[in-house]
Amino acid sequence: MYRIISGKWKAKKIAAPKNFDVRPTTDFAKEALFSMIENRFDLEFCSVLDLFAGIGSITLEFASRDCQDITSIELNPKHAGFINSTANDLDMGLQVNVQRADVFDWLKRKRNHEKKYDIIFADAPFETDESKYKEMIGLVLNNGLLKPNGVFILEHQSRLKFSHPNLKDTRKYGNVSFSFFEAEAVSE
Repeated sequence: MYRIISGKWKAKKIAAPKNFDVRPTTDFAKEALFSMIENRFDLEFCSVLDLFAGIGSITLEFASRDCQDITSIELNPKHAGFINSTANDLDMGLQVNVQRADVFDWLKRKRNHEKKYDIIFADAPFETDESKYKEMIGLVLNNGLLKPNGVFILEHQSRLKFSHPNLKDTRKYGNVSFSFFEAEAVSE
């Protein structure tokens, strides 16, 4: 179970079926994350990409805060269906576009795609190998998916430390950290 922290559906509890193997972002970490995001962005006018969307904890938090353009990528068909049905139940169906796909394949297919995002968030399974995290960082930052002032936020175990020229900050919340990467600077 998780809850929506703020916005239209503040304090709404979302209960996923017991057989779902998921690890939603904790309320404490989510609250801190969205405080940082809302200091930088007006979410009503942002386009968001949620990678490894799980059961929609981050997706629905963005939607509750009036973000109108959220794309959620989730491979598990039951999880993707759960996000879709929950979004529809909460009248967020027009804001949320759930696509069932492998994140790495999806990112490779979207190279230099015309759609760009202000915020890309990824919460890969914690057992993901460090080399796969590095591959994902490269695919997101090198494929032109971020708008010029956009940010890629990677949720990961705190024991993992990343080194990358686009890494601007890492914030630790217990065993979870958020690493913030900025888009390549656009040369004039």
